Amino acid sequence: MYQFSYAEVQSDSVADAKDRERQILTRSIDLLVVAKDKGVPSVEAAQAIHFLNRVWSTFIEDLGSEENELPQELRANLISIGLWLLREAEEVHQGRSDNFEGLIEVSQIIRDGIQ
Repeated sequence: MYQFSYAEVQSDSVADAKDRERQILTRSIDLLVVAKDKGVPSVEAAQAIHFLNRVWSTFIEDLGSEENELPQELRANLISIGLWLLREAEEVHQGRSDNFEGLIEVSQIIRDGIQ
């Protein structure tokens, strides 16, 4: 009844994966916005930082995988950005920074760049 080529199915799954990545980054951004409003020593800040850590740890692991089909230079750049986000998030978590705005802005740039 339904006949799809492998390329169509593969294309759909790539599009679905990119959509999920955008959704996950949007969720992270939303949590960071709430955390920014509540301040560093809040439950919301801890939740936002924890979520960001989980997201970017997973992204970095995937980007470092040999199976990842993104160009090597792009993968390296995204890993560098991810490591910065993780370091900056740790600074916020430790109370040495309140740079939610930087975390939000960089996350938005990455999310908006997913096509």
